[in-house]
Amino acid sequence: MSLLLVHPPVTKACEPPAGIARLAGMLSRHGVEHELLDANLEGLVYLMTRPGEGSDRWTKRAYRNAHRNLTALKERQTYQNSDRYRRTVFDLNRVLEASSVSFAAGVSLSNYQQHNLSPVRSGDLLHAAEVPEDNPFFSYFSKRLTELLCNNPRKAVGFSLNFLSQALCTFAMVGFLRRYFPELTLIVGGGLVTSWMHKPDWVNPFGGLVDHLAAGPGEHALLSFLGVEADKEALYRPEYQALPGDEYFSPGFILPYSASAGCYWNRCSFCPERAEKNPYVPVPVHQAIADLHSLTAQTRPVLIHLLDNALSPALLKALCLDPPGVPWYGFARITQHFINQDFCEALKRCGCVMLKLGLESGSQDVLDREHKGVNLEMAATALATIKTAGIATYAYLLFGTPSETAETARETLHFTAAHSEYIDFLNLAIFNLPVYAPDTHELATQPAYEGDLSLYTGFVHPQGWHRGLVRQFLDKEFKRHPAVASILRRDPPFFTSNHAPFFCDGL
Repeated sequence: MSLLLVHPPVTKACEPPAGIARLAGMLSRHGVEHELLDANLEGLVYLMTRPGEGSDRWTKRAYRNAHRNLTALKERQTYQNSDRYRRTVFDLNRVLEASSVSFAAGVSLSNYQQHNLSPVRSGDLLHAAEVPEDNPFFSYFSKRLTELLCNNPRKAVGFSLNFLSQALCTFAMVGFLRRYFPELTLIVGGGLVTSWMHKPDWVNPFGGLVDHLAAGPGEHALLSFLGVEADKEALYRPEYQALPGDEYFSPGFILPYSASAGCYWNRCSFCPERAEKNPYVPVPVHQAIADLHSLTAQTRPVLIHLLDNALSPALLKALCLDPPGVPWYGFARITQHFINQDFCEALKRCGCVMLKLGLESGSQDVLDREHKGVNLEMAATALATIKTAGIATYAYLLFGTPSETAETARETLHFTAAHSEYIDFLNLAIFNLPVYAPDTHELATQPAYEGDLSLYTGFVHPQGWHRGLVRQFLDKEFKRHPAVASILRRDPPFFTSNHAPFFCDGL
């Protein structure tokens, strides 16, 4: 069976999609004919480069300079001037906004919204499938899919649906194919579909539209649908050759690679991974290192993005001993390894330019109650040690957890300000309560998101620290602290951590 794999809009188009690249590696190993389509990249470029006019000076300028700005986003010198970079990004985003407003939709470089439709309501997704011409990408994907399917007929089309920002566009594309190519087998999988199907009350609302929904690792589900016998324990090296490596919105090719699925810690209260009972499945360290060397030789990247929820200490040590030869970054838990200056300097020598760190809170009481496994004294030392070694830090903070209060939130502010010289970038998030997290029964829940596909629920905060107060604190107090504000101003708009390494020493 021949297969077309599609990565739908909208995600950040700064690097190729790792999901369909991994599936391509598996299909090649089993001799299955396939083709890849990054409809996200192509669709965004289509919207940004088609003729258009604005009703104001900014929009007219943005349309006029769209081709030039797309080129600039792929040039290293753009990232050497933060003002030029921001102007380039905001102008491109302005074109996307203008090109989608007549569809009652909001397209950005990192998100997709459609007025009166929600990606957490199955009825709205079915509506998007019924009227695909209402989607701003319709004129792109209707022509592109028809071209691909008529020139090289396929028996099946698979969609990689990982984020809510892709859901409405995915179903618009599915609806188009079901209408005009009814003989096709349509498959939808990916991280978001897996989360839906892991809900205990899951009932498939898409049976008349989608032939197969795939939960969990897509490789094995896809092989099963295709009727191919395979070793369920086999791991496959991703293939990126069929994707347009030099067209992504970055100054050179970024190689994404996952060395594990799930999280090796897996103990945090209210963790989505725990709620969905996702196991931790690492790629053997020796294979991960071999994969990185092979993929680096094939793709010649300027940067490696390690996608793991948390890089294991074993993998970090292996990288130090056998570096990939290319700068890299990824997410790591704050552990005692990072208070060792020799270890951090070894990481720097092996190519580490930035570490994303889940600090979460500046209150030890909150960290302990939420079972984060982070010691603040150790975290403070680790931040300084990592920074001293020449590695940038992107710290992640989470506000509004059930254990937090206004007072402990201010402890986070004080901790952040006191260690601001060691923090290069910040991500501030407000806590969402997973519907089926193991500890949810301890809280009084209430509907927060109207939709049968919602993965989160509202709750009555036991300390009265509800979302409105959290937002007010962040906007009026936390973000306005001079030490914090100076960090937030560095964050690359829309692309955030994906482009942050290009503003760090060593790249």
